Amino acid sequence: MNAQTVPTKGNLIAIKKSLGLAKTGFDLLDKKRNILVRELMTLIDHANEIQDIIDSSYSKAYLALQNANITLGICEELACTVPIDDTLKLSYRSVMGVEIPIVSIEETSTDQVPFGLLSSSSALDEAYLLFLKVKQLTAKLAEIENSIYRLAKSIKKTQKRANALKNIIIPKFHKTLKFISDTLEEKDREDFSRLKVIKEQHFL
Repeated sequence: MNAQTVPTKGNLIAIKKSLGLAKTGFDLLDKKRNILVRELMTLIDHANEIQDIIDSSYSKAYLALQNANITLGICEELACTVPIDDTLKLSYRSVMGVEIPIVSIEETSTDQVPFGLLSSSSALDEAYLLFLKVKQLTAKLAEIENSIYRLAKSIKKTQKRANALKNIIIPKFHKTLKFISDTLEEKDREDFSRLKVIKEQHFL
C-alpha cells in the first residue's frame, strides 16, 4: 500500500476507478500486441518469399551477364548507358500507431532497354531485365525488413508496458483496495459496537 493512501471512502472510489482504468489499459495493450505480432509474422513470411525470389533472380541475372560478357566482351560501356534511377519514393502507413514505411519505385517498361539493339545481345537484354526485377524486389524487401524492425521494437515496448500493468500496477491497486476495504469494514464494526454500547447504556 502507498504510504500516502488514507483509508477513506473517497480513496476507495478513486482506487477502484484507477484499477478499472489499469485493467482496460492492459486489455488494450494486449490487443495491440496481438495485432502487431500477426502483422509481424505475415511480413516475415513475405520477406522470406521475396528473399528466395531475389536469390534466384540474382543467380539468373549474373549467369545472363556472364553469357553477355562472353559474346560481347566486357559490357562496361553498355552498362554506362543505363540511367541512374531516382524514382524511389518513401511514405508511411500506421499500424496501431506504429509508422510503417512504404517504399515505391517507378516500374520501367520491360519491353525497352536503354542500349541499342544492334550493339547488345539477347543475353545482355535478359541480364538487364533480371537486374531490374532484382532492384524492384530489393526495394520491397527493404520496406518489409524495416517494417519488421519497427514492429518488433514496438511489440517489445508494448509487452513491457503490459507486464508492468499486469505484474506491478494492478496487483498494487488490488492490495491497496483490500487494505482500504478491510480498514473501513473494521471501522464500521467498531462504530457499530460503540453505538450499541451507547444505546444499551442509554436504556439502563
